[in-house]
Parts: sequence; C-alpha cells; structure tokens
Amino acid sequence: MKVPGQSLRIFGGLVVGLALGTALAASGSRWLGPALAVAAPIGRLWLDALTMTVVPLVFGLLVTGIASAAESASAGGIARKALVWFAVLLVAACALAALLTSALIALWPIRAAAALIGGVAPGPIDTASNANWVAGIIPTNPIKAAADTAMVPLVVFALLFGFALVRIAEPLRRALIALLQAIVETMLVIVQWVLWLAPIGVLALALGVGSRLGVGAAGTLLQYVLIVAASCVAAAVMTSLFGIVAGRISPAAFLRAAFPVQIVAVSTQSSLASLPAMIEAAPALGVSREGAGVVLPLAVSIFRAASAAANMAVAIYIAHVHGIQLSAGTIAVGVLTAAAVSLAAVGLPAQVSFFATIAPVCVAIGAPITLLPVLLAVESLPDIFRTFGNVTADLAVMRLAGRAASDDRQLEEN
Repeated sequence: MKVPGQSLRIFGGLVVGLALGTALAASGSRWLGPALAVAAPIGRLWLDALTMTVVPLVFGLLVTGIASAAESASAGGIARKALVWFAVLLVAACALAALLTSALIALWPIRAAAALIGGVAPGPIDTASNANWVAGIIPTNPIKAAADTAMVPLVVFALLFGFALVRIAEPLRRALIALLQAIVETMLVIVQWVLWLAPIGVLALALGVGSRLGVGAAGTLLQYVLIVAASCVAAAVMTSLFGIVAGRISPAAFLRAAFPVQIVAVSTQSSLASLPAMIEAAPALGVSREGAGVVLPLAVSIFRAASAAANMAVAIYIAHVHGIQLSAGTIAVGVLTAAAVSLAAVGLPAQVSFFATIAPVCVAIGAPITLLPVLLAVESLPDIFRTFGNVTADLAVMRLAGRAASDDRQLEEN
C-alpha cells in the first residue's frame, strides 16, 4: 500500500506543529502561551476520542480473530500446523524485539529532554504493582477491567472468551460473532471520523512537542524510526532462520525464493498485494500450490510477525522516553500482549491498527500513549520494514507448514 493522501496530511500536520512550536519558543513570542492554551485541549480531546475505541476494538477483533483461526484449523492439518507456527514465531519475534530495542537504547541512549516530547516528565514505574503483575492477569471483573483499560486481564478474558465461543452451538456462535463484528464495524466508522481530523489533532499535539523539545524532536523521531525498522529486520532474519533450519532448506534456496517477493513487498507496502508473488515462490520452497493456497491466505490475514515485533519495540521505546524502568516480568506481559493483540490487526487500515495494536501493549507495560499520534505521522517509513518482515515470515511459515516431503532432498542439496 503506497503512502495515501491522509498519511501525507498527518505528516504535514506534524511538520507544521513542530515548526510553529519551535519557532514560537525560540523567539520567546508572547503568542506561545495562548497558542498552547488552545492547542493542548484540542490535542487531548482528539487523543481521547481515538482512545475510547481501543477497548471494544481489541475485544471484538480478538474474539472474532480466534473464532476465525479455530475454524481454519478445523479445515485441515496444514492449517493447524501453520497456526502452531504462528503462535511460536509471534512470541519469539516480540521477545526478540524487546531485547533488541532495550539493547539499542542502552547503546544509543534517549536524550533526557526527549521525555518532554510526550508532555510528561520522566518518572519511575510503580515497582510495587509491577512486582505483583501476576496477580492481575485473570480479571475478577472483566467489565471493570475494560472500564479501567486494564489491557492484560482484558486480553486474557478475550482469549478465553474466543476459545470458549468456538465450543458452543453453531447458531449461538454465529449470532454472537455477528454481534461482535457489528460492534467492530461501528468502532471502525468512529475511528475513521476521528482520523479524518488527525491532521488537526497531530498539529495541536506537535505544537506542544515543538515548544518543549525544539529541533531535538527530529532526532528523537529519527531514532524511533531506526529502532523500529531494526526490530522488523530482526524479525525477518529470525523467521528466515526458523524456515531454513526447521524447514530443512538451504539458505541460498530460501533467499532466492524470497527475494522477488520482498521486492514486491517493499514497493507496494502491502502483504496482500504480495500474495500472488508468494504463491509463485511456493514451488521454489518445495511447497505445492495447494499447500500454499491454505497457508498463505491464513498468514496474510492473521500472522504479522514483524508488525507484532515493531509494536513491542514502539511500546518499549515510549516507556524509555518517559523514563519508565521495565522489569523482566513487565516485558514478558508486554510480549504476550503484543503477540495476542496482533490478531486484532486483521483487515484494518494501517492507521487504525497502529492504535488498536500498540495502545494495549503500552497500557500493559505502563507506558503513556500520548506520544502515539506523533509517531503515527512518521509511520509510513517503518511500515516499509513491517511489510518486508511480514512477507518474509509468511514464506518461512509456508515452508514450515506446507513443505512437500518429496521435494526435501532436492532442496537440501541446492
């Protein structure tokens, strides 16, 4: 998917807001105070309007996504095998992204002043509640968890609800899925309305960022883009290694088959647009077209390893920007949340899924989400690497789940 006009307008709002805020602060203009007084509530209202859709979106999309995956698994052994690999690689990609992002930030520390980009001064996370994170995994009251935006127990409840849903009578299951799909579609309409105003909301938020951080905001955003891109590339490398080692194929054979698909992915920024090229690559990976026809549509729909890894990287980056220290337990919660919530990106436009899949991870690890609108404005750059990593992971799973045994020896000799 090429960069749409809406993304350009949002980026324009970011540039104008940063430039205006920086100029007013640098010149000591008396208009800075009134400008901030007007921009701050506008930005807050816009962010709140977008945030209010996250809980129903995540719950509805997770439940319907699990139901869809369960139905696909019942269709045959290849689909079940693919789903197992999806789960393994999603968790592995998110864990790798968490480790890599933390290591990169340790090597390339975030400037102390960058914490002001989100409008919140640095502060340590509540270590007492952080140490007892296990106690809050199972929600005693799912409704209260949703009202409190307690994302981890809400995700756990949605997972259990989705798995239980596929075991009830079909007429009841269909009715409940239809209701949840209607809720999701309604939320998406609201999100589209809010995103239509995104250039104004981002401009208002960026004006405050520019006034606090000045030209240093550009360096912070560049660092963000490079770290997220690195996480996507790392996810692509890791899934390729799984496909090569566990799939018993030579590195040269895998890379030759993947390269044309990766070119299409980078040029289109769309996994769906890359699907024909992935199907064409199936014979070179020792997978029949029939097997590819089962694995690839499922992978394109619900398996986004690089996107899940990038979402984890974004959340950890935001936590570091705000000076939040993350324990191993908190990171583990974030990894599991990012892997599970990645199912919620099924069929969503990139701008919508950016909030629907990253905000829950931020909430799960205790990171503020106020920076997300500013990062959305530059998302078109990391999105190239997201798509690159996603299609590479899809090819790896196609080899792992659908490889033809009769072709193994020939490919291993290449």
